[in-house]
Amino acid sequence: MNDKFYTLYEVADLLKMSYMTIFRWAKNGKLPAYKFGKQYRISKETLEEFITKSKVKKEGRKA
Repeated sequence: MNDKFYTLYEVADLLKMSYMTIFRWAKNGKLPAYKFGKQYRISKETLEEFITKSKVKKEGRKA
């Protein structure tokens, strides 16, 4: 297993967001995470997919 795993604090720091936001997303399943005991971990691959899926699509201009 060569996957890199991040803590919720590391993800919050990478995304420049609040720890509690990342915690809520992990807890309710919006951001898929692994739970080991009381601690959550997010794989690098999962985080990259989450970021890609969260990209805002440019809307076409209305004439």
